[in-house]
Amino acid sequence: MEEDTLAPAFVRLRKAAAAFPGVVESTSYGTPSLKVGKKSICRVKDPRTVVVMCPLEEKPALMEAAPDIYFETDHYKGWPAILVRLDAISDRELTHRLECAVRFQTRKKRPGRG
Repeated sequence: MEEDTLAPAFVRLRKAAAAFPGVVESTSYGTPSLKVGKKSICRVKDPRTVVVMCPLEEKPALMEAAPDIYFETDHYKGWPAILVRLDAISDRELTHRLECAVRFQTRKKRPGRG
């Protein structure tokens, strides 16, 4: 997939995450991504879809509340990431989702909790 076709999606991700300290540009699976530390918070999957990290327990509620925005494929089942339709999500909600992803990826793990 050509990088140029992914650029508009990545511009939107960068804008949504601009206020979050420690977020840097990177690549993941050959596509543009944003990371905090060494952990991914999101990546462009294709021109219309982004992958956003989120706790497994939150995925069902997001998909039920807004199936037009949030979904998963078999590939992402059991993985702490949700697929987001960029044409359906508002800038405000995208920023909120990325903020949640930053918190999720920077949380302190308690001993014995993985």
